[in-house]
Amino acid sequence: EVISTSGNNRLGGDDFDQRIVDWVVEEFRKETTVDLSKDKMAMQRVREAAEKAKIELSGILKTDISLPFITMDSNNTPLHLNLSITRAKFDDLTKDLVEATLVPVRRALSDAKMTSKDIQEVLLVGGSTRIPAVQETVKKELGKEPNKSVNPDEVVAMGAAIQGGVLSDHVKDVLLLDVTPLSLGIETLGGVFTKLIERNTTIPTSKSQVFSTAADNQPAVDIHVLQGERPMAANNKTLGRFQLGNIPLAPRGVPQIEVSFDIDANGIVSVSAKDLGTGKSQSITIKSSESLSKADIDRMIKEAQEHEEEDKKRKEKVDLHNECENIIFAAEKSIKDLGDEVNESEKQDVEAKIKDLKDALNGDDIDLINSKKEELLKASQNIAVKAYEKAAKEKEAKEKKDETVEADDVVDADFTEHK
Repeated sequence: EVISTSGNNRLGGDDFDQRIVDWVVEEFRKETTVDLSKDKMAMQRVREAAEKAKIELSGILKTDISLPFITMDSNNTPLHLNLSITRAKFDDLTKDLVEATLVPVRRALSDAKMTSKDIQEVLLVGGSTRIPAVQETVKKELGKEPNKSVNPDEVVAMGAAIQGGVLSDHVKDVLLLDVTPLSLGIETLGGVFTKLIERNTTIPTSKSQVFSTAADNQPAVDIHVLQGERPMAANNKTLGRFQLGNIPLAPRGVPQIEVSFDIDANGIVSVSAKDLGTGKSQSITIKSSESLSKADIDRMIKEAQEHEEEDKKRKEKVDLHNECENIIFAAEKSIKDLGDEVNESEKQDVEAKIKDLKDALNGDDIDLINSKKEELLKASQNIAVKAYEKAAKEKEAKEKKDETVEADDVVDADFTEHK
């Protein structure tokens, strides 16, 4: 079972090679004043030699880089490159790259709500995990010796082969459970991304949530399906859109629209919206081929982390705006429902506070909006109590009426007892 996933698609073996390349170019410039980086053919040879040196340093403590006739000087005299590099020097050149490998390790543990003590086995994936410094860093971070029984160049291919066998029913005794790499959800009032399935949820899975309309007499709802980690819909990836129409006209908040997400073992996402009042429904299917690449997933997770504070403020502002709109709606509805039961001065006071809050919502002063919100809540408190009491009385009267109807249905009859 995959509990969480994380990675850095911008970090790999080529980055380690490049550090040796840069070092070789700089050392050669010091010796000869010739800049090899301007010679494309020479640089190709240097890159090949750098990769070879990196591989050799995983098994020995020192290696030589020898490239005869690498280039020519200004007098057209052939120049040869002969350098020695130690494992200690290589480790020094790549120290920050090795440290960077710990970031996704820690993120994966955090997402899984686990610590290094919960890890039973550590498998190394990819040729660069043969670098002794990488293995030592992993051992130090997780407190366990990495498992070296599987070839790191083949481990991903082996896993893919097993998963292919499971999905095609050729492998019967293994069950692999994957996870969703990013959260899935829909856009709601104010452009907010409301998550239904969180990132790193084990698939197959399904989740439902009931929503309602945002305006009176709304005949249809648009379902905007998204994938990502940012709190605002505009910053996430659109997976699809569809509309549920022919909703019976009703005040906002009355229609009950159930949105359901379903992800199968192949990663195919099915999203449906159903009007619980009429039973009408619409749906959309998003195939796994339409999903994001690993590079895009890593980029979106990184962007969510980088903009976390900024996004939090934006979402808080939208949430406050939505809360105020609901308070205004409830206050106006209470005044309308109570009619003459609300005295004129009380009505005028609440209406004035509603106007003040609406004016505040047109600006960006959060403190002012909060202040006007509290003033409206305080002013409309008495009206809200009256509206609640009236609704309770109406409900009680209806229940009594229903009991009376049931009693009227009882038919008296004479009977004779036979002994």
